[in-house]
Amino acid sequence: MGREIPGQAAARPAAHAPEADLSDPSFWRLPRPARLAAFAELRARDTPVRFGDRPGFYALVRHADVAEASRRPRDFASAPGVTTPEPASWAKAVFGNSMVNMDGAEHATLRRIVARSFTPRLLAATEDNVREVARRIVGEMLAGRPQDFVPSVASRMPFEVICDLMGVPCGARAEIAARIDQASENVGVQRGLRSRLRMPGRGLRALAHMQLVMAGLARERRRSPRGDLISALVCADVGGQALNSRQLGAFFSLLLVAGVETTRNAIAHGLSLLSEHPDQRALLESDFDGYADGAVEEIVRHSTPIIQFRRTVAAECELGGHGFRPGEKVVLFYASANRDEAVFDDPDAFDITRSPNPHLGYGGGGPHHCLGAHLARQEMKALFRELLTRTGGLRTVGAPCLVDSSFDNRVRSLRFAFEAS
Repeated sequence: MGREIPGQAAARPAAHAPEADLSDPSFWRLPRPARLAAFAELRARDTPVRFGDRPGFYALVRHADVAEASRRPRDFASAPGVTTPEPASWAKAVFGNSMVNMDGAEHATLRRIVARSFTPRLLAATEDNVREVARRIVGEMLAGRPQDFVPSVASRMPFEVICDLMGVPCGARAEIAARIDQASENVGVQRGLRSRLRMPGRGLRALAHMQLVMAGLARERRRSPRGDLISALVCADVGGQALNSRQLGAFFSLLLVAGVETTRNAIAHGLSLLSEHPDQRALLESDFDGYADGAVEEIVRHSTPIIQFRRTVAAECELGGHGFRPGEKVVLFYASANRDEAVFDDPDAFDITRSPNPHLGYGGGGPHHCLGAHLARQEMKALFRELLTRTGGLRTVGAPCLVDSSFDNRVRSLRFAFEAS
């Protein structure tokens, strides 16, 4: 059983300069165990290490440092952007700024509007719908017997739940799903010159299409509100404010790209982990209600769907034994924090009984803690309940095919079979 080791600030010996360069795209093409070993070496150093130039970044790899930076937005700001490269100013003007790139009052106001729109009635309806979607997807999987788990199950679950929650018409969903793939397929991925020239336009077209869809739905819901999230957001009255069409489009893009991609990857990694660890699967099957919460948390910790987010130093400050100056960049490596030996006993083990499990898979706390964490947990529990109780010997065939991304632990495809091995 996992446990938190007393004295998180255990002595960490100084080490030689790291051989791995986190700013080099070739690092992200290494096998995942090699990358995790490099993070372990970095955690053993006395202070954060700087990588790259113009401007480069300091890597925050310890659990304590990532959590503390997340809770100090005045020192470590999300603006102008948490991804690399930062979103262009003109793109923010055209498409709206995402909440993940905001700080202070602007972020707090928008987050408050969104949070208050999740009424008890809407949440109750969503919980019932999550279970129904899981039943339908698994039923169709059993009838169709597909070979790739990602498009047939893992992608469908969060996408259909979010579209139902928002109130997106069924006729618009296939096109939106294609646009999500176009908008996110190359995030954190090194590409050749021709692809770099072509893909930005493709991604922006995808975002523009989603904006147009949401603008039309927003106009319709203002005239005739329904019991969906779009209606709640555009009719909200938080200090006299509701979301305008551009803000709604930016939120919808965030919800779809972030909410669908992260949960999809967690689900895919979850099936792979349970297939690789039959003892853990047997334990979960023996008492699903008793172990499901722990299994979901351990799947998220072990796979860490979002590898990193970036922050910009806003004020002179100190963290992890290092002084930072305004304008410098730091990167919060959740993938490393979730394997920190100072917090997790035997961190590379997959253990659904791990307790406590203070992972940072939904962020390190603070104002940017994931709004969709509760929904993601519901989706995973509902889907794995159906998968484990209705499919018998369902298992993966081989390792997941991963994307070489520095941003997320993305599963491109995952072959699976229905017969016991």
